This record gives sequence, C-alpha cells and structure tokens, in this order.
Amino acid sequence: MKAWRGFVTTAAELHRVIESDLDQFGIDTGDYQLLAMLSEAPEHRMQLCELAEILRLSRSGLTRRMEGVVKAKFVERVSDEADRRTAYAHLTDKGYTFLKKIAPAHVKSVRNRLIDHLSENEIKAFGTAFSKIRKSLSTPD
Repeated sequence: MKAWRGFVTTAAELHRVIESDLDQFGIDTGDYQLLAMLSEAPEHRMQLCELAEILRLSRSGLTRRMEGVVKAKFVERVSDEADRRTAYAHLTDKGYTFLKKIAPAHVKSVRNRLIDHLSENEIKAFGTAFSKIRKSLSTPD
C-alpha cells in the first residue's frame, strides 16, 4: 500500500508541475503528447482512430484535443484520397518546427522533476512496472 499511496500523492502533482513548465509555450501535456506521437509516425501522420487509441481518447475526445493544435496550424486533418471515410492527423512543418523548439525544455522538465531523482535501476523498474500495468489495463477481464 505504501507504493499506491506514494503514487496517489505524487502523480497528480508531478503532472501539474510538468504541465506548468509547458505553459510558456501555450500548450499542455495532452497537446505535447499528440504532437510527439505524430512526429514519430511515418510521414508524420496517423489515422485518427489509431491516434485516439494511443492517446486513450474517444473519437470526440480526440476532436476536442485537436482543436487548439489545428487552429495553431501545427496539425491538419487530411482525408484519404482512396477512401474518404478514413481521415488522418498530419503534423505540419510548422508543428514539427514548434515541437523541435519546445522538446528540449519539456525533456529538461521531465528530467529535473522525475528522472534525475531515480537511479538507473529505479528507472528500469519504473518502466517495467508501468508497462505491466498498461498491458493489464488493455486486457479484458
């Protein structure tokens, strides 16, 4: 139970301070994650349904999440030429440039707030633990 209490009392505050470090760029961690996922995708684009699944959002939740980054012209919605029912989110050149500009500050924030306080073994254990938890959450009971 000590681990659970530690998680409960720390996770929200950790997320809040990392998000506050992004305030200077006018985005939150949800926007950052969306931009980062697209930057790692082939041709910087993903089907909307796939992106929603990765971000753990409903289709309508993804639509709301994308509003700000589309308005800022960091991301554009693109229809599939062959199948108009399929739509993609595409990271624009402006969005990629923006992400490259802010990524060092975000990585520094995560390092300062989390990574630098852990040993190499603790970081590995942290990653292993959360991989197991995520897998169990995506497996039907």
